[in-house]
Amino acid sequence: MIGVRGGRVLMLAAFVAAFAISAQSQELPAGNGKAAVERACQSCHDLERVVGFKHAREDWEAVVTLMASMGAPLKSDEIPVVIDYLASNFNGPAKPRPVVIPGNVEISIHEWDTPTKAGAHDPLVAPDGTVWWTGPMGNLVGRFDPKTQQMKEFTLKTPNSTPHGLVADKDNNIWFTGMTGGYVGKLNPKTGEITEYHMPDPPPNVGRRTKSGERTLDPHTPIFDQKGFLWFTMQQSSRIGRLDPKTGEIQIAAMPTSGRTDPYGIVINSKGVPYFANWRSNRLGSVDPETMKITEHVIPFEDARPRRIAVTPDDIVWYGDDARGVLGRFDPKTGQFKEYMSPSGPTSRPYGMTAVGDVVWYSETGVSPNTVVRFDPKAEKFQSWEIPSGGGTVRFMVHDPSGDLWLAESGLNKIAKVEVKEKK
Repeated sequence: MIGVRGGRVLMLAAFVAAFAISAQSQELPAGNGKAAVERACQSCHDLERVVGFKHAREDWEAVVTLMASMGAPLKSDEIPVVIDYLASNFNGPAKPRPVVIPGNVEISIHEWDTPTKAGAHDPLVAPDGTVWWTGPMGNLVGRFDPKTQQMKEFTLKTPNSTPHGLVADKDNNIWFTGMTGGYVGKLNPKTGEITEYHMPDPPPNVGRRTKSGERTLDPHTPIFDQKGFLWFTMQQSSRIGRLDPKTGEIQIAAMPTSGRTDPYGIVINSKGVPYFANWRSNRLGSVDPETMKITEHVIPFEDARPRRIAVTPDDIVWYGDDARGVLGRFDPKTGQFKEYMSPSGPTSRPYGMTAVGDVVWYSETGVSPNTVVRFDPKAEKFQSWEIPSGGGTVRFMVHDPSGDLWLAESGLNKIAKVEVKEKK
């Protein structure tokens, strides 16, 4: 399997993934904080995500603070202990600067601070042109009106919901996922009324732990199909869900592969078929929309870890590989994979992603500042830009009808618009 970058062929097998160290073969060092790290980190990830990385102290502070806000079982007095432990035992240099590739497209980036420092997460452009985001650290959903430049925040009625993903229906209702709340919510922007659709009880030892220590099925990223059904991934539950907004009925399908696979990003192709990325394995998945049978598509690299996902009009599925720094292409018709090394290399950590027509956009978050990356599949060429503010980890991006991008910069508590135009 090869990738193409600027006309130069790169053998992807020559690169060592950031996850090369196995958690099974390395014990965490002894010390104050070890037990808390084992408990908190393994509630979401393999320990390889700790022993496989080395960060500067400020990066560990950002990671631990955000993970605690996202439901990691840490008490407030444990957070500084965990930061000290990780910074002492897994200390490394600050993130490298990105590799910037010039091209024929110009962008301009405009940013706005959110009213509450709530870890601005997945953005959304609603049918009426308003821009939305979730605030997992503040238990809220926010709205920005680009015309008036006004922002408003809606506090969720269930405490500690950990809102994550957003999507709008044709009537401009805002649907969101409450990961630790164990529900999908619908917000009426005109009245502020919130309707909750709660998940059924999980099987034993399945699901995300809540603040109280119980487990719940954890809706993660939502998307509507062409028939109006709401599909969503359930990361720690390793399941896919479907909600019928007309009846409130929820159907759930488990992964064919046993154990944690962490379904994450999800898209719907032109035929109404959901495709999703399994972040904890080297697999993409698709769902039969009639039977909800899940089919797995194995990426031919065991250390692949696809996270976010996009689909182009030709129904080609694209994914960012968090572990190996590649942009991947999957053709469902042929079952073939092809990969391209991201401009900043194997530790670039592609994250937020969307497709605007035939063009794929995403952000590299393993570099500082984060980047905005454009990939033209026809020419097989990249172009990239630094985000002047740093980006603060761009976890998701969407585009509006004009083709401009919208980002949520979680570490900076900002939302951003990326205006795109061809050079004259």
